Amino acid sequence: MSNIVLHTAPLFQPLFFSPFFAGLQQELFFFHELSAGSCFWLPKGTIIFNTLQKWIQEEYLKRGFTEVITPNMYNTKLWETSGHWQHYAENMFSFDVEKEKYALKPMNCPGHCLMFGHRPRSWRELPVRLADFGVLHRNELSGALSGLTRVRRFQQDDAHIFCTPDQIVEEIRGCLDFLQAVYTVLGFTYELKLSTRPEKYMGEIEVWEDAESRLKQALDEFGAPWELNPGDGAFYGPKIDITVHDALRRSHQCATIQLDFQLPIRFQLSYNAPDGTEKRPVIVHRAVLGSIERLTGILTEHFAGKWPFWLSPRQVMVVPVMPMFNDYANELQRKLHLQGIAIDTDLDDGSTLNKKVRNAQLAQYNFIFVVGEKEQTSGTVNVRTRDNVVHGEFTYEDISEKLSRLRDSKSNLDTLE
Repeated sequence: MSNIVLHTAPLFQPLFFSPFFAGLQQELFFFHELSAGSCFWLPKGTIIFNTLQKWIQEEYLKRGFTEVITPNMYNTKLWETSGHWQHYAENMFSFDVEKEKYALKPMNCPGHCLMFGHRPRSWRELPVRLADFGVLHRNELSGALSGLTRVRRFQQDDAHIFCTPDQIVEEIRGCLDFLQAVYTVLGFTYELKLSTRPEKYMGEIEVWEDAESRLKQALDEFGAPWELNPGDGAFYGPKIDITVHDALRRSHQCATIQLDFQLPIRFQLSYNAPDGTEKRPVIVHRAVLGSIERLTGILTEHFAGKWPFWLSPRQVMVVPVMPMFNDYANELQRKLHLQGIAIDTDLDDGSTLNKKVRNAQLAQYNFIFVVGEKEQTSGTVNVRTRDNVVHGEFTYEDISEKLSRLRDSKSNLDTLE
């Protein structure tokens, strides 16, 4: 049984919209100087983290991604091969192991290159879509750290697609469909920009021009408005920059879609083509949520702390009207908990019913179940919302089905149907 500490501070004071204060007030996460820049996810925050991760994993199954697990640390020879050691070493945590230098990974792409290249590949296998929620570390300066938005340790919905040049259009279109599906659920709007070859680039102009034309084709087929952003591509390939807008119309960079010709060359990756020759694959770097830490900070402000039911760490609070109904409240909590509902009980015998209900509303429980003699006798619950909308009495079977349906719908409206 959960021991609940309910905070009763007004929710719509200006400080609340800071993810840092919301994390403390709603007991989602905290930071500590003994591990600066690393988030401590508390039980309620972990519910949000796991819900987001599970959601993307479900989408991976639908979209042909294969989830993998890769090491956290590598010999710096890997980073020398990828080019990161020459350009990014100061942002990496490195250390000596038996007279060899190792570093914690700041990104997953070199490890995925090793995974693709560890055995011969056939054109029949392509595209290979590798997804990885591995822990990443980047050595940000202490003065640059800022709550969830700038951290040293984080996880993201990172994926790399190894494909043939002819598959680029279809894969990019699939990435755009993916982000549209996710951002629609979250209630984000977004803008797309095609960033093309910069002044300093690697590779042949003909390859760049072909890749840019394929990205333009994918964007046109996708159908959403987009703009050209000349000269702002990465040195290793063109990219699509995605800017999302939250409920407060603030802009954020979460998703990324980038083409990469250079890592396949650096790692000597190849596949056996239909004509028997060895061909070089293209890599698509792709993330939709981006850093889950950063996204959680954005969503905290986006929803103003009022998490929709499907994402809420506090979905239901059961409030017995008198101590003699505590056992019934506990029974409801146990059964719905086993159904995956984030449910708690308030068994504080020293509080009045009105105070318990008000505390649950201030703590942003989506629904409050009030139970007494009538409900216990008939096997029902009396339902109201955090906004004090009274839905009335439901049987356990009925409310259980409605909550499961609401959770699975991923609706941002807490409507019982």
